Amino acid sequence: MTTETVLAVFQHALEILALLIVLLLVPALLMGLLVSMFQAATQINELTLSFIPKLLVMVVTLMVGGPWMLRLLLDYTRRLIESIPGLIG
Repeated sequence: MTTETVLAVFQHALEILALLIVLLLVPALLMGLLVSMFQAATQINELTLSFIPKLLVMVVTLMVGGPWMLRLLLDYTRRLIESIPGLIG
């Protein structure tokens, strides 16, 4: 196993990880921005007001995007396991 193959496998894993993180963080960040704008406009400084909508958005995002995320991880894992003989041989 050469250095290039290790770096390629690691790079592909990081790309998949970044894609999954972005899928989860962007909706939460947008909801946080909307709640912050609402709080600034109404001068309501309640911490649970910012936490609950973000939590709900994360749950909905996981329900909608969860199957795709799981399929992506399973495909990557299957390809990685299938490529083991080629990587070490």
